[in-house]
Amino acid sequence: MTAPTLEVEDREGGVRVLTVSNPTRRNALDDALLARLDAALDPGPHVRALLVRGQGGHFCAGYDLTHLGPPGADGRLPDDALVACLLKLERHPAPSVALVQGGAVGAGFDLAASCDFRVGAPDAFFLMPPARLGIVYSPEGLARAVRLVGLSRAKQLFLTARRLPAPEALAWGLLDECPEDAEARALAWCETLAAQAPKAVSGMKEAFGLLSRSGLAAADVARLRQVRGEAFGSEDAKEGRAAFLGKRAPRFNGR
Repeated sequence: MTAPTLEVEDREGGVRVLTVSNPTRRNALDDALLARLDAALDPGPHVRALLVRGQGGHFCAGYDLTHLGPPGADGRLPDDALVACLLKLERHPAPSVALVQGGAVGAGFDLAASCDFRVGAPDAFFLMPPARLGIVYSPEGLARAVRLVGLSRAKQLFLTARRLPAPEALAWGLLDECPEDAEARALAWCETLAAQAPKAVSGMKEAFGLLSRSGLAAADVARLRQVRGEAFGSEDAKEGRAAFLGKRAPRFNGR
């Protein structure tokens, strides 16, 4: 069995290519992969654009469910490392492009949404399954989806766990392009971004980020964290994980 890893390639011109590789689980993320991704996101003057992709024609199947469980005794939520890593990607000074081939599911959806741009292959699709897993997704991830597709469509995706194929994702604005030569186009986007003035690009990217984030009051953040902790520790979350891993329909009881 090939161990999960993150391949990092620095190309001429300042393009850093980050390839998630977990072939036995369609590039699902786990804590070790997230740690490698977090380290690869340390900014440097030679990194002017990021290309994020998955190995073997799959983008990312989400967070490895075997690594998700109830909150820790210290109050830590199972996806705290994911939330922190994707915020680091979203706020990276260099612009980023996600090359979405195959599925972008759950955390894979959020990984793509954390990038500045998304180029999808014709077989790309997006799916957000937290409602089928009995969990409440992070407010950071929910906010990204709302910014990209609007509130009503974000609710469709998160509350129904519907699969969104590439043509709809393009029409909704979740994809910026959906060409036949997606890999070449994504790299071309990165090369164009890397050729611009770095300080101008990073400054405007920071400004756009500030303009798009309204923020939550401290009490709101605390309440949402409580709600998420209750969901992660619920019987429904345990049943959702078991059903997903057992490839069957979940039987929820509301507890």
